[in-house]
Amino acid sequence: MSDEFEFADKGNKIIYETEGKGFNPGLIVLLVVGGLLLTFLVGNYVLYSYAQKTLPPRKKKPISKKKMKKERLKQGVSAPGE
Repeated sequence: MSDEFEFADKGNKIIYETEGKGFNPGLIVLLVVGGLLLTFLVGNYVLYSYAQKTLPPRKKKPISKKKMKKERLKQGVSAPGE
């Protein structure tokens, strides 16, 4: 079945009428998914930049005395008290 219809006018002019096809459903899905992905990425960036400004820097874990001793021995510096 063709969507085109021919009508012969009085002056032997042929008029073609086609139905409006609308949007391609694949394109609509692609645009929706792309929009959601873009929104997600922009939202993450905004939250990340906000957190960088407002949250205090992380505290470092305290190093145990054993680890400090090992590190100093590796570097060749004698540990205090030895």
